[in-house]
Amino acid sequence: MMTRQNYLLAWLFIISIILCLVMNHVVFTLPSWALTEKISIEQEKNILSASNSHHYAHIKSKLFSNSDQSQCLQTKYSPFASQAYSTQTYRKVIAKHLSLLEGKTTNIDYKLNSIINDLGELQMMEIQNYHNQDCQLTLVKNQVRNLTVSKVNTAIFNSIILNEKTAIIARFPRANQKLKLHWINIDSQTFREKVNQFRRGLENYGDIIYNPQLAQQLYDWMIRPFANDLETLEINTLVFIQDGILRSIPMAALHDGEKFLVEKYAIATTPSLSLTNLQTSKQNKVRALAVGLTQSAIVEGRRYEALKNVATEIREVKRQIPNSKQLLDQNFTRDRLKSELRETFYPIIHIATHGEFGQHPDETFLVTGDNQKLTITELDNIFRNISYIHDSVDLLLLTACESAIGSERAALGLAGVAVQAGVKTALASLWSINDAATVKLITEFYEAWCHSGVTKAEALRIAQRSLITNGGQSSHPAYWAAFVLVGNWL
Repeated sequence: MMTRQNYLLAWLFIISIILCLVMNHVVFTLPSWALTEKISIEQEKNILSASNSHHYAHIKSKLFSNSDQSQCLQTKYSPFASQAYSTQTYRKVIAKHLSLLEGKTTNIDYKLNSIINDLGELQMMEIQNYHNQDCQLTLVKNQVRNLTVSKVNTAIFNSIILNEKTAIIARFPRANQKLKLHWINIDSQTFREKVNQFRRGLENYGDIIYNPQLAQQLYDWMIRPFANDLETLEINTLVFIQDGILRSIPMAALHDGEKFLVEKYAIATTPSLSLTNLQTSKQNKVRALAVGLTQSAIVEGRRYEALKNVATEIREVKRQIPNSKQLLDQNFTRDRLKSELRETFYPIIHIATHGEFGQHPDETFLVTGDNQKLTITELDNIFRNISYIHDSVDLLLLTACESAIGSERAALGLAGVAVQAGVKTALASLWSINDAATVKLITEFYEAWCHSGVTKAEALRIAQRSLITNGGQSSHPAYWAAFVLVGNWL
């Protein structure tokens, strides 16, 4: 017969097991940014390596249980949708994680990978905040594997701007993935001012000869610390996952003292690898819907000037891509676009009209031929309805758009074009270029991508480099640097 003391010992043993299970559940289900609210930095450092990878595996296994490619993620299922944890809290936690790595150069790859995962969640959180938490994000897994087996030697650059400094993390996805951390020891205000000055200089058409001083300074801060690695590993493509104000500038225009960055590397940007579908397109089935506005327009009291080169641009699209169709001026309306895309699948949608990337989704829009706004939200609805019937749009081109200098939220609008609309790749302009140089650049891009079999990023590099090397007015960055590739660069 069991004594009272044995009963007590048995109950204590059972309670201890329950407590262990409860504690284990807490440690392995809370994300790293939530743990910081409960524990000290030193404790978090010890738990990070054990908890973070399990947390991500747990989330991804739920998201992708029925598909190897992608599933639509509603905000309510998102692990980062909770309003209890602001983006500022998230940034503070990432800053603490990074501070633990200062002065260390060995055995940090695992921790950097963990920080990159946290950056990915932060970036998706910011995109959802921009869209008022009501957008759908399409997550794609196995991207590191896809990069490893890709024929393109790609380096991925992540950035995060902190109060006192900025961190740049470079990844070189090979069989043995290499990571490297570099600090830019400039406070955020000074760094922001330099970035905005760089952007203003790029848009200054009045400068006959471009002064690359600021472009060189940004190159020295962001690229030069990794230059030897890029050379040794024979990297040919750079992909940037930018933070804050860095989203508003074209990295192609950075300068090493001799050449622009795009003269050496194909360049693309993406809001997150988890949001980028890296499946390559079947170019033997290329067909485009080319729409545009050649006439002046007045929308809500604001006048938009006529785009004198759009007609030529649309003709070039039709010449380069067989079986294409055009909708110009009065034929370019919301209803006509929706009807055309519902009836026929176009892998490429080329839109040459005034557009703006604004502070809010309803301020991010395109101008249609009937003097109306086509907002990014409406465009998203059109494309998502298409995806139920046809495949995803491979490439969306927006050739006369612009975003305000210094607006971080407007830059999120550009990212949202690719992400929220669900297209694989968006090629868009950061500022409007009402010049024949745009026609030449677009023609060179299509010729390289459709007929030479190169990647989209390489096709854009060829087109931009063509304007640079031809000399004359169009070699100024104002005429070629505005175009940025967002999303799938393959």
